[in-house]
Amino acid sequence: MKENDEEFMRMALEEAKEAAIRQEVPIGAILVHAESGVVIASAGNRTIELNDPTAHAEILAIRDGCTKAGAQRIPECDLYVTLEPCAMCAAAISFARIRRLVFAASDPKGGGILHGGKFFEQPTCHHRTAVVNGILAGESGEILRAFFRARR
Repeated sequence: MKENDEEFMRMALEEAKEAAIRQEVPIGAILVHAESGVVIASAGNRTIELNDPTAHAEILAIRDGCTKAGAQRIPECDLYVTLEPCAMCAAAISFARIRRLVFAASDPKGGGILHGGKFFEQPTCHHRTAVVNGILAGESGEILRAFFRARR
């Protein structure tokens, strides 16, 4: 674990809380330039707002980061996400050549990193991003549980 992992994950948790206020599933992502520690992009889910099933926090942060970099690959960046990315997001992370993925809570039902298709372990995966998980997992899990509890 890097010394700033918790700080950046707290920022991602704030994005998740903002998503919940918008009635979106509360997942947040922060894209950070690994060497400088500068936040390049941040996002929360916007699938409902944008009527776009691909508007996951990870995808939005990667799109913004690539636009700012003027490149389709951003290997100098780390991505912090509050929930284990799905297979779609795992593929985008790989295609963008993200250096390191740090996520909070695991997602046995929909995750694509440690669960499901385990995208980075597939022979068709061209870039295997380094993965760190469990940073502030309890806080992330509680945000998600509270969101879904309120809808039942």
